[in-house]
Amino acid sequence: MELDETDRAILRILQADARTPFSEVARRIDMSSATVHDRVGRMEDAGVIEGYHAAVDPKAVGYGVSAFVGLRVEQGREENALDKLRDVDEIREVHLTTGEWDVLLRVVAADTDSLRELMFDRIAEVDGFSRSQTMIILETDYEEDGPPV
Repeated sequence: MELDETDRAILRILQADARTPFSEVARRIDMSSATVHDRVGRMEDAGVIEGYHAAVDPKAVGYGVSAFVGLRVEQGREENALDKLRDVDEIREVHLTTGEWDVLLRVVAADTDSLRELMFDRIAEVDGFSRSQTMIILETDYEEDGPPV
């Protein structure tokens, strides 16, 4: 789907606050609500807009520690290993990467004891990984959801 500047303006508004009413989006870009509704529907159908979600503060729901975990995969065993990682609730992102680590995870835990348990008793027990490195996130200075539009 080819996006024009109006589509991009709509996307920027919805990325900032997905709960913005179409009437407000329409007012900001000087267009009718019906046209905004049609354009958003078209972008949803084309897969440009993948969904809407609530941003939840991990600390507010009991996860005081976040970390990145780099994993080295044993050749030929990645498929089964990745399937098992999907079952671990504290793993919030799984990225296949190039460079030193084959897989990069972002995980959350209640505290450092819980992080240790997650790493040594749950992730390390998954067959198919030969090495790992855990990097605790001390503070997030900037985080943006989705690509720039």
